[in-house]
Amino acid sequence: MKHLPKHLRPRWRYLAVHLETWPDADLDRRDFQRSVWFATQNLLGDAGSADADCKVLHFEFADGTGEAIVRARHGHADEARAALACVDEIRGDPVGLFVAGISGTVRACEEKYLRRDGQIPDERKVVFEDDQRSAVVRGNRYDVRTDGAFAGATELDFE
Repeated sequence: MKHLPKHLRPRWRYLAVHLETWPDADLDRRDFQRSVWFATQNLLGDAGSADADCKVLHFEFADGTGEAIVRARHGHADEARAALACVDEIRGDPVGLFVAGISGTVRACEEKYLRRDGQIPDERKVVFEDDQRSAVVRGNRYDVRTDGAFAGATELDFE
């Protein structure tokens, strides 16, 4: 079977996505893909989601943060970006998504938008609500473990 000529091949755009949730969340590629499909179908309908054809190509997630590359058909990148903005939870865990940028190739997407900042989460003991508690620290953000859940805090909350 021969390949299609270049002018007849489908063209794609690649969206770099950063994910953030509570440190104890356990997410995988399949869960994220399912959430993206549901969001595109709910926002764009059956025909629109088929046109956008969003697919997760790359997914990494650990300790509450992660990154992904989502492929969308050329001309439908804005619709895919809007659908990603509709994802607010994955398998019951609240999640925040941020589209860092859109690129024409996977390689350019990785090089421009998915550079690791070297920020490794750190676990510390902090005093929160007059009690010593465990907290996961990422930069100047603290996720303090309360009674079976987490509370988001900053350095100003501890002074």
